[in-house]
Amino acid sequence: MNCYETLFVVKPTLTEEETAAQVAKIKDVLTKEGAEIVATDDMGMRKLAYQVQKNDRGYYTVVYFKAEGSVITELERNLRINEDVIKFLTVKYTNSKEMAQFNKLVEAANKSEAKEA
Repeated sequence: MNCYETLFVVKPTLTEEETAAQVAKIKDVLTKEGAEIVATDDMGMRKLAYQVQKNDRGYYTVVYFKAEGSVITELERNLRINEDVIKFLTVKYTNSKEMAQFNKLVEAANKSEAKEA
């Protein structure tokens, strides 16, 4: 299994419940495809570097997971057809330096989740 990080930006016009539903929808796609979600980092509402679909802001979420390569195709297909997702990016971690960084990011995300709970 490979380690991946997917960042996606949801439209700022959604309510908190709708935003949470969109995040849950993406997580469901990953679990249905057999991915192991290691951590999730809800970064919140942030300003975009440039306008995307007439939006200046967006709700950022990062999902760290372990999965086979075929899962990425289905995940990105679902992100593309979802009208509430305005941008997304998937990064694969391969060598030992990248894996060390992946583990640090997962630890940081899990610590911030623990503080919120």
